[in-house]
Amino acid sequence: MPTPTKGPRFGGSPAHQRLILANLATSLFEHGQITTTEAKARRLRPYAEHLITKAKVDSVANRRQVVRVIRDRSVLHTLFTEIGPRFATRPGGYTRITKINPRKGDNAPMAVIGLVEAKEFATTGAKHSTPAAKRATPVAASAPAEVDEATDPPADSATADGTVTTADSAADDATTAPTPDAEVAADETTEPVEGDARDEEAEADSEADKA
Repeated sequence: MPTPTKGPRFGGSPAHQRLILANLATSLFEHGQITTTEAKARRLRPYAEHLITKAKVDSVANRRQVVRVIRDRSVLHTLFTEIGPRFATRPGGYTRITKINPRKGDNAPMAVIGLVEAKEFATTGAKHSTPAAKRATPVAASAPAEVDEATDPPADSATADGTVTTADSAADDATTAPTPDAEVAADETTEPVEGDARDEEAEADSEADKA
């Protein structure tokens, strides 16, 4: 027969005490921390840490041993997939007991027992998320400006491009299509040249006849 625990038991019988501890452990793994009497918190601490040590190695044997205590399937899944891997590199001391004000009515000493890494991970995540948010804000603010510059060209460049295009087209028209005035001027310049050539030929003929 196993030796009973020294001191008064919770509930009066060993079976009732095991059920109380199992329910407290289930609530602890489900919510991360619970408020109970100081005596129950001190008894729950080694009981819950033993289950967490089993959950650090996800094997069939360990699951069968833990399922005898933790009957809730969702809490069992959380214990082996989240809580166990979280304490994989921690050798022990998974819980922390914090004393609070006595309970009203019977003045029983009360305490809060919770998982150690729950608050530490939340605090660390908040510290690291704040600088990241500050660094991300200037990038997000400068991104729309770059997009606007890339999508909306300035009006001056568009006007300059239009002017250059118009000048080029006018130059091409001037070179390819001569005006009527230019044709008339060309005719007038060619007529005197032809008359001078005829006079020179006549003089040359007269000199030849004289000779």
